[in-house]
Amino acid sequence: MKKFSILCLTILTVLVLAACGSNISNADSSEDEPVKVKIGVNGADGAQWPLLKEKAAKEGIEIELIEFADYTLPNNALAHGEIDINAFQHIAFLGQYVKESGEDILPIGSTMFAPMGLYSEKLEDISELKEGDKIAIPDDPSNQARALRLLESTDLIKLADDFGMFGDPSKITENQLNLEIIPMTAQQTPRVLPDVAGSIINNGVAGQAGLSPADDPILKEDEDNDDIHPYVNIIATSAENKENKTYKRVVELYQEADIEQAIKDDTNGGSILVKLTQAQLDAAFEELKK
Repeated sequence: MKKFSILCLTILTVLVLAACGSNISNADSSEDEPVKVKIGVNGADGAQWPLLKEKAAKEGIEIELIEFADYTLPNNALAHGEIDINAFQHIAFLGQYVKESGEDILPIGSTMFAPMGLYSEKLEDISELKEGDKIAIPDDPSNQARALRLLESTDLIKLADDFGMFGDPSKITENQLNLEIIPMTAQQTPRVLPDVAGSIINNGVAGQAGLSPADDPILKEDEDNDDIHPYVNIIATSAENKENKTYKRVVELYQEADIEQAIKDDTNGGSILVKLTQAQLDAAFEELKK
């Protein structure tokens, strides 16, 4: 009986230790598992993305880039939980999306500023524009207004006092050369260059079309102007994930010096890294989504 008791105790001890060992093993393996983060982007050709993935992997963060061909899709995907964060838009674009959709998405970090430019296959200088010339511009509300502001900076047109951040061509109060302003889908703006005097093209779209945002525009936004804040590109997520430490770490990794250099090299100086504080992001975003 005594031997039987000892045997039972031995078996019980082995089972407990095995169970504990199993639990320890499981705990260790869970700690070793990378945290997966899906990032929605509009074009993943930039040199910063493989570099960011490599840097994140060293910290146990596995980044998967989900590419979208249209500007309207990454926010919808984020709102429906198909991706974790996205990095393709500026603050003004997100503000307009939230205003129209009611989705609870917000910025958690700034990335870069990509100056919008006026490109032409016919003109060498803005002064060569003639009476009745056609100018193509993006038709989404934020970039349409941005393009018109760029034209206004040359005194070619004048905009109404109540133009705001999302005004359209109906708010043009003066048009010295009676320019024909033609809004269209952003991806179409490079394709119509043979048919217009000039086309105002988003930096990223220009790069995808083989244009040089640093060298080719005959007119572009001034990166030193404080008014460019609404057009600083951002990383966005759902409101419930605003304090997610992993997503914030991705932002920090993006804003490091090696990514900054990669952006400069990749765009030939056409885009620059910008670091806005969360307070600056929140202030600009709240104003733009009104």
